[in-house]
Amino acid sequence: MTAGLSDSAVSGPSAALLLARGICRALDQLGYASLTEFPLANGQRADILALGKTGDLVIVEIKSSVADFRADRKWTGYREFADRLYFAVPNEFPAILIPEECGLMVADAFGAALLRDGITTPLPAARRRAMTLRFARAAAARLRRQLDPQAALLGEAW
Repeated sequence: MTAGLSDSAVSGPSAALLLARGICRALDQLGYASLTEFPLANGQRADILALGKTGDLVIVEIKSSVADFRADRKWTGYREFADRLYFAVPNEFPAILIPEECGLMVADAFGAALLRDGITTPLPAARRRAMTLRFARAAAARLRRQLDPQAALLGEAW
């Protein structure tokens, strides 16, 4: 991942968006295809879902501040939808707050550095198949909407 991350803080309403860009760039370098704002079957939404070359699934939860981390505990429900769960935070975030079983990335708008891997808990085969299919359909639907913004109104929701 990126070695020389910016020392400047990422804050404000677009902070998570800027961090997402840097995280997705880093995931690309690691061989993952990623989608942002991915809806899960339990009604929650993962900030980033990434699919590896071997079919492994990773969820990255972005926390742009300590207040954001403390206000949101929905991430505990993400574990059943990925092999590994990571938190991605800006450089000034106190890493001690991140649970040990979760991976940790430090990110800015231009990249991310992996500080520790998350514990791998392989998904059951049926869940992996369902998630991989949802990932593929979501990616195809998003690409299709680039061609035709009304495409979502014309057909089946993925």
